[in-house]
Amino acid sequence: MHKIVVANQCGCFKRSDLENNISFTSKDDALLKAIQMKEKMNSEFCGKHEFQVEEMQNNFVISFFTPKKTSCCGDGCCS
Repeated sequence: MHKIVVANQCGCFKRSDLENNISFTSKDDALLKAIQMKEKMNSEFCGKHEFQVEEMQNNFVISFFTPKKTSCCGDGCCS
């Protein structure tokens, strides 16, 4: 059995129609679905986080990190 686990469930995920802990018998099917979910989350959610898929044993874990700012916005947080 292969599972898709969403490790960090932000508010956007909780409000979406996406499910957590989905099981598949096929590793390929699980990976394909995990990538589709990640792409949907990165394109349709608010953009505060960037989601990634990692394989951990028989699971595909979707987690996020907050991207670093690449330029200064001018509010003084960069100095």
